[in-house]
Amino acid sequence: MAVNTKGKIGVLVEEHFDETEYKRFNEFFPENGYEVEYISHLWGQESLTFKGNDHEDEVTVNVEVNDIQIADYQGFILIGGYAMDRLRYQPHPQPGKPNNAPAVNFLRQAVIEMDAGKLKIGTICHSLWLFCADKSLLNGRKVTCAHNIICDVENGGGVIVYEDDETISSYVDGGLVTGRHPGVVEEFMQVFLKEIETLQPKSANVSSVK
Repeated sequence: MAVNTKGKIGVLVEEHFDETEYKRFNEFFPENGYEVEYISHLWGQESLTFKGNDHEDEVTVNVEVNDIQIADYQGFILIGGYAMDRLRYQPHPQPGKPNNAPAVNFLRQAVIEMDAGKLKIGTICHSLWLFCADKSLLNGRKVTCAHNIICDVENGGGVIVYEDDETISSYVDGGLVTGRHPGVVEEFMQVFLKEIETLQPKSANVSSVK
């Protein structure tokens, strides 16, 4: 059976992803008319299976980050946990050269599209780590994040927004939607949904469901 959706949300994922976010993304966005597609660097394999932080949930990914067409998506979410730290790994770093991990190269292109008003990017908890791989991606942006990566985000040029004695629960700066941690995932998803629905719809997206 063919099902029309409002658009597609790409979720970048790797090992040790946050399982609370994973479960809720899979429920909330389809309930609101959006297809969720998981994306990663597959290291030459047809697919890879990643386990979450709690070793209860796992996701099998067959979409290579090098191969996607950014224009096919309404937005991207970088899932929390330790997944984004793993995705910024590069096997052969060179002194003075920028990080060339596939997911970082993808993010550079996605940020250009985001700043042009063509898509939204969401991060939650630790997932700003991927932005921290290239200071030009984060420099001067107002964001929130988990308390234990505040120093990483500030060193990467981000401006942390506070509320009382903690980082604010969620924040929108242009096309970038950030959330503090999985405890605010419901608010984060609502904010992200509101933001992507301000965009021009992509061409009709049809997926096959048996």
